[in-house]
Amino acid sequence: MTAPHPLTWLYVPGDRPGVVAKALLAGADVVIVDLEDAVAPDRKEYARSATAELLAEPPPVPVHVRVNALDGPLAEADLRAIAPLPGVAGLRLPKVTSRADVIRVAERAAPADGGAPALHALIESALGLEHAFAIATAHPALHGLSIGEADLRADLGVREEVGLDWARSRVVVAARAAGLAPPAQSVHPDIRDLEGLAASCARGRALGFLGRAAIHPRQLPVIERAYLPTPEEVERAEEITKAATTDEGALALPDGRFVDRAVVEGARRTLALSLSRRG
Repeated sequence: MTAPHPLTWLYVPGDRPGVVAKALLAGADVVIVDLEDAVAPDRKEYARSATAELLAEPPPVPVHVRVNALDGPLAEADLRAIAPLPGVAGLRLPKVTSRADVIRVAERAAPADGGAPALHALIESALGLEHAFAIATAHPALHGLSIGEADLRADLGVREEVGLDWARSRVVVAARAAGLAPPAQSVHPDIRDLEGLAASCARGRALGFLGRAAIHPRQLPVIERAYLPTPEEVERAEEITKAATTDEGALALPDGRFVDRAVVEGARRTLALSLSRRG
């Protein structure tokens, strides 16, 4: 069986190695060590060195590192210190606005023996959003695309939650068109509002997202429950796949409904996600 698609991505500040150590045991599918927004300017160098020390050996769960803004003075030092480490599963690139941003990092981060770390681009501006598909197809090292909603909201002047739905859908479409995995949702900033988190996840799932970033371990089970198929969805998917004896044309279900190949593929993805999370 292939590795399960990550549903939970836990951000943790890079200048707090004790907190990072706890985050590695918190149950997230991926831990994201943040060198950017979560770290004060006078702690940047310490965060980088502490993260490099932590990732000198592979950790118990995949770890990504969000480097500092690519157009700033810190990103080059981050890439030089972090990209070659054996404990780095991926690099998260903030405030990406063009395919050139991705290509530059991919070429800079590639080790001498070829290949580059898995890159994930964060779309956080109107310009980045306009270039979403170009960014998504910029380089084979790019494995994911997602939104940094706080910055995007500020850039667009969006006041209401619904105002971001078009931007969210655009990134989902760009990722799909580029053959990437469905994006994970941006963080829900109120760690006490678990009901609001669940409702927001349901909305994100309806828009085509798969999984979500978190800023506290208490958010992880809410996100996982929201994104795992329900028993009813699994039952429907099993019914569809059992009826699919060929991969061509439409087929009739016992209740008289007709479904096509796209529906069958969706049912198979539902079952694969459900099975991957068992045990």
